[in-house]
Amino acid sequence: MSIQGKRGRPSRRIRLEEIAARCGVSVSTASRALSGVGGVRNELRTRIIETAKSMNYAIPASVAGRKVILAASSVAMVDSARNQFTYHVLDGLNERARLLGVELVTRPVSAPEDEIALLRESERDDSVAGCLFLTLDDDDVLTLTAGFAKPIVLVNGDDPSMRHSSVTPCNRSAAMLAAQHLMGLGHRRILFLMRRGRRTIERRYEGWRDALIAAGIAGFDDFVVEVQDWLPELANRAVAERIASRGLDFTAVLTAGDSLAFGAIAGVQEVGYSVPGDVSVVGMDDLPLAAFCNPPLTAMHIPMREIGSAALSLLLDDMAHSGSPPRRVELACNLVVRQSTAPARSGAGGHQLAS
Repeated sequence: MSIQGKRGRPSRRIRLEEIAARCGVSVSTASRALSGVGGVRNELRTRIIETAKSMNYAIPASVAGRKVILAASSVAMVDSARNQFTYHVLDGLNERARLLGVELVTRPVSAPEDEIALLRESERDDSVAGCLFLTLDDDDVLTLTAGFAKPIVLVNGDDPSMRHSSVTPCNRSAAMLAAQHLMGLGHRRILFLMRRGRRTIERRYEGWRDALIAAGIAGFDDFVVEVQDWLPELANRAVAERIASRGLDFTAVLTAGDSLAFGAIAGVQEVGYSVPGDVSVVGMDDLPLAAFCNPPLTAMHIPMREIGSAALSLLLDDMAHSGSPPRRVELACNLVVRQSTAPARSGAGGHQLAS
């Protein structure tokens, strides 16, 4: 069953535009002023509020002093315990919450019924402005929460049916750019090392595939290597076993996350080859450890802190514009080149992919 409720009035967006026009400001400025969000001069805020009152506009309660519930999935909690991706997302969220005077309440959830119970509790609590779901992929939960009366934003996740707003890095284009970097160095036999399960990771796989298809490279399905967890030792074993069974039939590895890249480097070195002399390796995340591994890891930098900050801003914007449709926000990523990549050696690797 779904949570019942309706968010706001259909005319609210139009009324906000009228207030903005009368005050000579943008709609976003009017929204920030009426929602209590920072970045608006006090005298301008006062003028906008007085104009809204004169037009009988229903002014939302200030977000200052209110609570935002952060529901952290079991995947997010495991990630937080192992590496720093979730840590930096949370750091960005907490910093933004402090600036806005919002209390961020983190609640771990491990099952769909936990998440539904949390939403029902939040719906009854007037001090709760909305909810953030961190690293959530459960379609059943997304379906059940479609009628929730307060805004929900997915953090580092997305909703294929666009029932909720979401903030993610540009996973697909980031992986495509990483693969194109390797191809620019002459690599054509590029392993993609991944753990399946999350939609965000599937987008990274699609980006790798997009780059190869655009370059006219075919027959690459056999160059996907899957592991069952994000542990570096599993990546180490997978790469070492492939080389032991097939020889060095690749010249580069692109991984779906930095932790797998760390293991891939170790696996190549373990069987007597060098990085980047024999094999180039690129990660995705650009965790702080990337700069300190041997050799330092070339990686796509994911704006982790900015994901957290943008998610809270999007939640508050959805709160102010309750009639707005859900939005999917993707943040740009950039390549950080270090010493784990180099031009492909002429004649290196095993069989040639068709191109």
